[in-house]
Order: sequence, then C-alpha cells, then structure tokens
Amino acid sequence: MTTDVPTVGLAEVEAARELLRGVAIETPMEESRWLSALAGGPVELKCENLQRTGSFKTRGAYVRIARLSAEEHARGVVAASAGNHAQGVALAAQMLGIKATIFMPEGAPIPKEKATRGYGADVIFHGRYLEDALAEAKAFSERTGAVLIHPFDHVDIVAGQGTAGLEILEQKPDVRTVLVPTGGGGLLAGIAIAVKAVRPDVRVVGVQAAQAAAYPASLAAGRPVPLASMSTMADGIAVGLPGQVTFAAVRDHVDEILTVSEESLSRAVLAVLERAKMLVEPAGAAAVAAVLDAPSAFETPAVAVLSGGNIDPLLLGKVIRHGMAAAGRYLNLRVCIPDLPGGLAQLLTEVGAAGANVLEVAHERISPTLSLHEVEVRLQLETRGEPHAHQVLTRLRERGYRVYE
Repeated sequence: MTTDVPTVGLAEVEAARELLRGVAIETPMEESRWLSALAGGPVELKCENLQRTGSFKTRGAYVRIARLSAEEHARGVVAASAGNHAQGVALAAQMLGIKATIFMPEGAPIPKEKATRGYGADVIFHGRYLEDALAEAKAFSERTGAVLIHPFDHVDIVAGQGTAGLEILEQKPDVRTVLVPTGGGGLLAGIAIAVKAVRPDVRVVGVQAAQAAAYPASLAAGRPVPLASMSTMADGIAVGLPGQVTFAAVRDHVDEILTVSEESLSRAVLAVLERAKMLVEPAGAAAVAAVLDAPSAFETPAVAVLSGGNIDPLLLGKVIRHGMAAAGRYLNLRVCIPDLPGGLAQLLTEVGAAGANVLEVAHERISPTLSLHEVEVRLQLETRGEPHAHQVLTRLRERGYRVYE
C-alpha cells in the first residue's frame, strides 16, 4: 500500500536545484515547427538528451549521492539500471569520490555499458529485466553495505528530476501541457510535483511504451501492480513495477497516462532525427510519439520532454528502418505478372515511373494462387511516405496488375 510513503514538495525540488548548480546542465528548450504545425499551436522540446551523460538521470543520481553521510560514502554505492541511471550514478560517484557498482540487465545497450565503465564504475550483468538486476543490486547492498541508489523510488531522486520541471516553467512560462516519457515514474513524478505546485492549471501527461506500461493497471488498482512481461525497444522506460514514492506522486499530481506503440516510438525517433536534427533513444522519444499519434489532443503551448539520447548505433539502424516502414517510406508488395520475356522489365518500368525506388526483387513461381503462365514478384520499394505509397499502388492496379500488400 502507499500509506506513510515519503513525499516530495516544491521546497525539496528547489533545494535540489541549488545542489545541482554547476553539476547538471540547464538543458535548452527548442522550438519544433513541424510538431507545432501538426498540433495547431506551439510545441517545444525540452532537450534532456543534451544533459550530462545523455539523459535526465544525472539530476536525481547526484542529489541522492551528495546527501549521503560520510560513513555511507565510505561503503560505496550500488545501483541497477538499463543504462541511463547507471551513467548518472557512475558520474555522480566519480565527482564525489565514491566507489560505484552497477548491475545491468543482460542485453543492455553497449554504449551505455561502456560509458558507465568510463566513469569508473564496476558493471555486472544480471537477469533479463531491470527488476532482476535491481533484486541482485539489493542483495549486493545487503552483503557489502553499499548504499542502494534506486533508479526512481526515492525522494531525493524525485526531487532531483523535478528540477527539469522548474526549468520548463521558466523557459516556457505560458505552457499549457507537459508530456513526459515514463518508466518507473521518477521524472514524471518530479516534473509533475514542480509544475503543479507553481501552475496547477498545466496538464501533465505521462507517456509509456504500450508493451511496458505498468502505470495504467496500477492506477486502476490503486497500488503498484507488476507486469507479467515486457517487450519494447524503449529500454529506458521498460520498468515493470512502479515505486511507492513515484506511484503516490503520479496518482496525486499527474493528469493522464498515455501509451504509444513500438511503431509510434520508432517513427518518433526518425522524425526527431530528421526534423529536429537531434538523436534520441526510443524511450526519449515517447512524448513526441504521443504528439504524433494525436496532435490535436494537447492544448498548446505544449512541451515534449526528450528524456534521453543514449542509443546503440546498431539499434539505431534498426529503429530507423522500423520507423521508415511505420511512416510508409518502405512498401512491401506481391505483384502477379505474366511469365513472359519482358514482364519483369515492364513492371519495374511502371514502378520507376511512379517515382518509387526498388530495394529488393524476388520471384515466386510455385503457388496455388498462380496460373501456369504467371509469376509472383516480391518487391520492397522505397517511397516518399504514405501518400506516395498509395499513388504507387494505384498506378500499378490501374495498369492491370494484381497487387497484394
């Protein structure tokens, strides 16, 4: 239950901000003309992907570790993270001269692991999910006395993350809606507490990956409820159980929790890269994904938080391809043509005339749906987007081709 749960208020967030001066960057707020055009009013991006270590996590980690006693400093710290919290803890520990041990779930992004080691922390892989790594970190803490730095469920962590909310209010005083990527809820809780304390009229929206969304069921049940499983590219918000501190804050201060699909996440990463010229990880693009899904659903001026930019280049390539497919930039077709000389050449001529670029071609001659004098051609095409893809399909069908998507 969430009774007797420690709470965070504006005073704690303001104190955290003083502690972070000279440590955390006041990240920029960038106008997004393309999102503004979709939403019908100003939309800006709060660029926490440009924060030290590439995500907002530095804020909370430093506040938490800086407030440890001298005796706790001597015992060192331990944390569990898929990568962003790991880097925040590692950097804070390095700045404060404290030994840090980080447990990561198997499959954590390689750049996040390397960056964490680069800040001087010891990295140990354990389990498939963050919860597995967190359980092992807790066991390590009990064995060694190292202080556990929870990724989200502590008042100092929430207060530190809330400093981003104070910056949003100062950088965009007339803001009406703030959208925040959400996993365990530390960033969402902190921002909501800060924003609602100063501007209770502002709508605060948390955005979760649909395949790792623990908050909707938890809020419905009135308590943190664990997910049975998760499967999302957004490792930074893949958290299967809200914390007690964050759950209470989200319940009391957040207006709505939305979920976005994997297709929406990849489309958002691609859009931010192409239009804003910024690199964000899938988790960091969740707020943008929500705006792209329903641009007229949010009162403007709106602020979408880009929570992190740490992404494995190999994953980035996959996400870009996935995003292009989701945006209709790739078109996969099966086309029946006469099995005669020149049949394929004529089909490709029509595709070229429609302005599509052929990426792959394959033949299929054995199929119960084909006559003896037909061949099925599988095409992967590159288009300029969904309207253009529709034009390609229309042209081929008008020319008498049997086309299947």
